[in-house]
Amino acid sequence: MHDVSDTRVRILIVEDEAVLSMDLCDTLEAEGYLVVGTASNGRRALDLFQTNPVDLVLCDIQIKGEWDGIETVGRLVALRPVPVIYLTALADKDTLDRALQTTPAAYLTKPATTAGLRVAIELAVHTFARHVVPAAPPEAEAAAPEPSVVPAKDSLSRETILQLNDHVFIKHNYQFVRLALRDIVLLEADNTYTALTTTERKYALRLTISAVLERLRFPQLVRVHRSYAVNIQHIETFNEHELTVGGQVVPIGRQYKEAFLQHFQFR
Repeated sequence: MHDVSDTRVRILIVEDEAVLSMDLCDTLEAEGYLVVGTASNGRRALDLFQTNPVDLVLCDIQIKGEWDGIETVGRLVALRPVPVIYLTALADKDTLDRALQTTPAAYLTKPATTAGLRVAIELAVHTFARHVVPAAPPEAEAAAPEPSVVPAKDSLSRETILQLNDHVFIKHNYQFVRLALRDIVLLEADNTYTALTTTERKYALRLTISAVLERLRFPQLVRVHRSYAVNIQHIETFNEHELTVGGQVVPIGRQYKEAFLQHFQFR
């Protein structure tokens, strides 16, 4: 079992040619992804998928065994949704039509290039995250704009923030890394950037603090100052003028104080 705190995109490889499988694994790991396992047949793929968190499946259409790649993918996504990239040599139209029924994110012709893999993976994660963003609560629908992960003009840029249930993916060192929303401790405005601090480390986002808050859509992340927002679940102490979160003292702005206090029940 892999460390669930690892922020790399986790990929399951389904490929029955051992040399190709090893090459894919080495290439993906060198690119900064985490390969959770390699499977040479459908049943092994299903077992790995059930016992590991998987963000993306890279699957050869023609694999040996009682299930081909398409049937294998069908069984995986029946357990839980996941973006899929098919690897294929020249396939006939009937096979491709079957593959389309599993709504793959992309097809790559074997042997896949490093650049092709990188682009296909980013697009797959991006597109999949767009489709699974939770809907706004009914009472907020009238007031809120139509939810979206990120405006089209920012597609796959360094400013991209992708939401996937209770996690987000942000760009860091040219890779998407996964963050649990609950682990975000603090946002701090820093000129044209926002420093996002988690329980483990700090990331720089080339967005204003207001833009980050809008894209994260996380109610526990509360603005307390024009330059700060904090996760109220991580607050250690506070008074009329300041609070402590993650060991850092943060000022409470006068215009934000009332809204901040409304998050607490007074007894």
